[in-house]
Amino acid sequence: MLQYIEEARQGDRQAFEHIVRHYAGMANAIAYEKLHDFQLAEDAVQEAFTEAFLHLSKLRSSEAFPGWFKAIVVRQCYRMIRRKHHLAVPYDEVAESTGSTVCVTDMIEKREVQQMVHDTIAQLTPNMRIAVQLFYLQGYSLQEISGFLGASVPVLKKRLFDARRKLKGALPVADVISVFNHLYEGGKNVLHIVNGDSVAEKLRKGIVQGDILVWREVYPHGPVTLEPSAPDNRSTRAQYLQRTLGVPQKEYIQNCEMQEKALADASRYDEIVLWFEHDLFDQTMLCFLLHWLSDHPLRNTKLSLLCIGEYPGIELFRGLGQLSEAQMETLSGTWKPIGEKELNVGQSFWRAYTSQDPELLQQLLKQDTSALPFAHDAFQMHLSRFPSTYNGLGIVEQTTLEMIAAGINAPSALFKHVGDKLNALGMGDLEFWHILMKMSEDPYPLLQISGQDKLPTYNDSSISLQNSVVALTELGRDVLDGKEDWVKKKGIDVWYGGVHLDGLYPRWRWDISQNTIRAIGKLNIPDFKGVRIDNGLKGS
Repeated sequence: MLQYIEEARQGDRQAFEHIVRHYAGMANAIAYEKLHDFQLAEDAVQEAFTEAFLHLSKLRSSEAFPGWFKAIVVRQCYRMIRRKHHLAVPYDEVAESTGSTVCVTDMIEKREVQQMVHDTIAQLTPNMRIAVQLFYLQGYSLQEISGFLGASVPVLKKRLFDARRKLKGALPVADVISVFNHLYEGGKNVLHIVNGDSVAEKLRKGIVQGDILVWREVYPHGPVTLEPSAPDNRSTRAQYLQRTLGVPQKEYIQNCEMQEKALADASRYDEIVLWFEHDLFDQTMLCFLLHWLSDHPLRNTKLSLLCIGEYPGIELFRGLGQLSEAQMETLSGTWKPIGEKELNVGQSFWRAYTSQDPELLQQLLKQDTSALPFAHDAFQMHLSRFPSTYNGLGIVEQTTLEMIAAGINAPSALFKHVGDKLNALGMGDLEFWHILMKMSEDPYPLLQISGQDKLPTYNDSSISLQNSVVALTELGRDVLDGKEDWVKKKGIDVWYGGVHLDGLYPRWRWDISQNTIRAIGKLNIPDFKGVRIDNGLKGS
């Protein structure tokens, strides 16, 4: 913020606009404390910002701006009081008449308990009241409030402690802090990054303020590299997604460029909130973003995270898209700050996931990764997708054959049951249809799909599966029973993160009995000079 203040002192209007966005909430709280009228408080703050911009040259130093500007706000309030004595406007009338979205009452108005909270906060001493409004309701840090109010951080902590004690005795709730979490929704200058269009549409219906960016990627599918924006990496991935899922290369590349531009412009926001879930689909996106944010630190932008793996009343939580608007609204403001631990763990997972050596990921899973509580299980599930040492099937193929053997033979029902059992993957339907087709292709198919020549893809989603039936082949039964190894029979050509498995003897296998990845590779046979070695490999 100091750099913006310094640039504004040189006459930079855009820098001053950033200052306005940053200090508007504090200034409104101070002005309302003096005037007890929301409209007048807004007018006073507007006048104060104008006066501050015109007299920035008189500021001794950039560091002195918070206290200097506060004095201007207070002075402007006293001018208004002297100019016109006004009647206090009832709360309900103000709520109906003002369209402001940055003042405290607009956020309090949204939940039935909030009027009671507002009335109770009003009974606190002025010092406590200002501290509560700025820290809990508008989300400023103690350091920011300290600079603005001229009170030390220990003094502010004492005021907040005393305020919580008084509120706890006055409010009929078990946890006062959880009430505050539900009140704070962030300001207008916030970027919310979410995992899907369904979530975005609900958030846009007034649940949060600010801009919303839908992050569109399927990192669990296809080749993934440490720096996916590199032209060669992007081209390789785009070709793979078009060939396997039907995603047009041009559309994919354009979307990636749009997302990256939004990230590159993220420093203009006061806060970025990441909305993600517990499964591999989301955790890979989350870790990529944390990796990017680690490499592109945003000086004055607060980072926050909302990440959940369950919701009250939902027996099997699949994702945020399941929630109603009312349920989504209860999550607003409950995000937590992202600090160095979260950034470091996210970056470590992304580096390990995109590595050509899956043992790096396995080693990471043995460390403390609790800063991202869902990452461990998600990436452990990722490793189980590798072909097993038992029969050459990954966890998805194995579960699919088990479900078919149990009598589930409709593709749609199969997707639902496999998805429910492997909930930690967060696998989409296009991914599953691709896997199902690979399992049914000659030579050496594990299953047969009757009633349908092909399954839906990205650019051909109108295909009906209503009359399709899936059944095991004889080889499918043998592989399921462990009598045959499908990879040794058919070979493999699949990407798992940064690992490409190719051929009849891929280097990496998943050991089900030990829950660990193992390096296998080709048969290790000594090189006896002068002796022809028939190792059973194709073409030897």
